[in-house]
Amino acid sequence: MRKIGASFTLTVYHDGQFWVGMFECIEDGRYSACRIVFGAEPSDEEILQLICNRYGELHFTAPTPHEGVSKPATNPKRRQREAAREMRRRGPSTKAQQAISEGREASAQQRKADARERRDDEKRTRFEQRRTKRKAKHRGK
Repeated sequence: MRKIGASFTLTVYHDGQFWVGMFECIEDGRYSACRIVFGAEPSDEEILQLICNRYGELHFTAPTPHEGVSKPATNPKRRQREAAREMRRRGPSTKAQQAISEGREASAQQRKADARERRDDEKRTRFEQRRTKRKAKHRGK
């Protein structure tokens, strides 16, 4: 039987100017991330409302393979202490920031390709219009 595992992490931190939330999702061995800018410090109710009501609207990066470290099952209290220690030790993961920057680069490349295609279509349309106008003048109409 296949074991399906999912891990979702939300880290809220202050980046010097704004309060930012970093969602990290590891699902079926694939990693994706999403960055949300809150502005002012979010309350617990705002965060809960974001998770419950607007989670489907979040734009995660394209999933990338995740080579996670699988630990043997340990005591739940120990895992809780390790998680608290980890949260005190570090902010958002650099992997999340890297995934978001790669997503941003991919969307920029897609936008450039779309703009190039649109420009070519407009150029082709103008050429067709000029050609039909020349034909009409040549025929004397």
